[in-house]
Amino acid sequence: MTTTPIIAALCLWAAWFASWLLVRDWSKPTLARPARGAQTLYTLVVDAGFLLMVAPVFRALGPRLYALPAPVAWGLVAGAAAGFGVCWWARLHLGGNWSWSVTLKEHHAIIDSGPYRLVRHPIYTGLIIAGACTTTLVAKTPSLAGYALMVAGLWIKAGLEERFLTRELGQDYVAYARRTAMLLPGVRWFSRPREYGATRRR
Repeated sequence: MTTTPIIAALCLWAAWFASWLLVRDWSKPTLARPARGAQTLYTLVVDAGFLLMVAPVFRALGPRLYALPAPVAWGLVAGAAAGFGVCWWARLHLGGNWSWSVTLKEHHAIIDSGPYRLVRHPIYTGLIIAGACTTTLVAKTPSLAGYALMVAGLWIKAGLEERFLTRELGQDYVAYARRTAMLLPGVRWFSRPREYGATRRR
């Protein structure tokens, strides 16, 4: 198998990231964020995982673990594109509530339309799908390790976001979380906040 499908998948990552940058200001003013330093851990884990997964210096390390037939490889490219499609589907529904980091926006509302009817963090779900397809294509140990780190970092971020939004939005968010899966449709998981204590009522 040639490296063309891998290059195509990496181009999808570059295109997604560039498009995300172009609309980064399409967001409402921020009213609140978690305590200083609370977002450091997931940022480091996600960034390290992403670099291990796609950076050329790491993709060049070690032998390929397996070879894929061309139709399978291109199918994985299509799967990665679908993952980024989920990200954009969610981004459009989130609108001005979106942020790079965990924040509370002005007039922040709980979005439960589109992909948010299925999972609470569909952007992360889309990245997990795209990462799984890319890692399977690359077929290198560093990429597998990087993917595991990226997923762990997104899970840490989702947990922080849920504790923060529970504190800020109170029982409305608790009710939403109880009826909606976290990252995978049909798999419900919700942890009551610990470090923030009682929820605020609005």
